[in-house]
Amino acid sequence: MGAVATGGVRVLNDQIVAGLRIPDHLIEEVAAAGTAGAGAPGAPVSGRSSVSQDLRGRTVISSTTVWRHGATMLAAVKALRALQPARIVVAVPTGSPETCEQLKAEADDVVCAITPEPFHAVGLWYEDFTQTTDDEVRDLLARAAMATQAA
Repeated sequence: MGAVATGGVRVLNDQIVAGLRIPDHLIEEVAAAGTAGAGAPGAPVSGRSSVSQDLRGRTVISSTTVWRHGATMLAAVKALRALQPARIVVAVPTGSPETCEQLKAEADDVVCAITPEPFHAVGLWYEDFTQTTDDEVRDLLARAAMATQAA
């Protein structure tokens, strides 16, 4: 039904909320649980704390492989805006045309490699859509950090 991000950013999918008649008190409960769940299994994994990074004047690229309705990415872009980067670029391998267009209103640039019609589901457009584990992501981030330090 939506997504939450740091800085109190909340994005709701109004169609889902209205269609399922989700009451405000339930939205508040879920949002509180989502904020408290940062760092829990399945939560986004980062190699560094975005709060400790000075992004002012920098270009930030935010990417994901799982993009259904764009609520999580929209929340991320809104949270990043508060950190005053020079530019925010959103990149996704595949996305619905509607979601890619929606993000263009928030990010400075949006790259959607393919926007198939009809879209239906993300996994249909990947040859291999197996889940990447948090440990695999941490390992890749650590290797990238070591390569950057060695360069």
